[in-house]
Amino acid sequence: MNSAPPPLAGVRIVEISSFVAVPLAGMTLAQLGAEVVRVDPVGGAADYHRWPVTDAGESIYWAGLNRGKRSMEVDLGSADGQHLVQRLITTAGVLITNVTGRQWHSAQTLSVLRPDLIHLEVLGRADGTTGVDYTVNAATGFPMVTGPPDLDGPVNHVLPAWDVSCGLYAALAILAALRRRDATGQGSHIRLPLDDVALATAANLGFLTEVMVNGTERARLGNAIFGQYGRDFTSSDGVSFMVVALTARHFRDLTELTGTTAAVAALAETLGADFADEGQRFGHREALGGLFADWFRVHTADEVSVALAASSVLWERYRGFAEVAAGPRVRDNPLFAPLHQPRIGTYPAPGLPMSVDGVHARAGAAPALGADNDAVPAEWLGA
Repeated sequence: MNSAPPPLAGVRIVEISSFVAVPLAGMTLAQLGAEVVRVDPVGGAADYHRWPVTDAGESIYWAGLNRGKRSMEVDLGSADGQHLVQRLITTAGVLITNVTGRQWHSAQTLSVLRPDLIHLEVLGRADGTTGVDYTVNAATGFPMVTGPPDLDGPVNHVLPAWDVSCGLYAALAILAALRRRDATGQGSHIRLPLDDVALATAANLGFLTEVMVNGTERARLGNAIFGQYGRDFTSSDGVSFMVVALTARHFRDLTELTGTTAAVAALAETLGADFADEGQRFGHREALGGLFADWFRVHTADEVSVALAASSVLWERYRGFAEVAAGPRVRDNPLFAPLHQPRIGTYPAPGLPMSVDGVHARAGAAPALGADNDAVPAEWLGA
């Protein structure tokens, strides 16, 4: 058992937030040992009752992104409430927020009160205009390459990918700013536009650079993988699998287990193709897929699973959330531990995905709204 203090022990952070990015950043920092106080307006912020909710109306979503924090419910429209929160922020020395345009907790105002303040604000867009994951995503290009090849309209992905990425960038920025302050005594004013997170990701992965350099725009591929051989197949009993052959060995094993080695060789000769080359496997994916699909079509899901498991091919069966939640990847995974969440129940909750010295850092239950209204001012301010 690792008895060392968590890496952020002694760090205090005030969070004024709602929805995904900043709450995720705050929870991540709390899991690393920081004392994070989320400050909400009276009655809770706009995400306090966000779905999914229990039959009694408690937000499973809110509890999931606020584990391990403390909570204060403050009249943020009053001078007294604003002054109290200012004192908490300057005492803590770190503020993370996506509630912008409030002069009383702006970097300009607060840095006068504490020059070495670390102030991080998540914006919609770099020019200060609004944006949320769903609107940022619409402007990034991804909905136009998501979905079946013959589809005309945009397709949004369900995962709020930019919010999640932004939240992790925010946590990373706080760690860097803390290290800088420890080394130099300087504070930081950090601006993190959600739109820039999406644009940087699209550029880093080549989606934008491909257009700039090659003058070509990515087409829809359905479930195929761009530039590699990978796609979905369906077994005789209607179960879908994602199958990926990244290397020549993977591809060779796929042809052997599907009994198509001779047919694939004949296809290569006919097309003048070299299927040892990943680009050519991708370019001829439809012809190859037709050969492989015949094997999947006459084998059950269990037979497919056994054959794939005995090979080097990368694969997985498509699963719904209910199956995942009840399965061994959650039930037997040290990432998860039972958590009693008041007003919701007891369920397996994850810690941080990375383990350090075999331990997944985790945090306790999410607080009740305003649960620390008295304790935090007393502990931090002596009030």
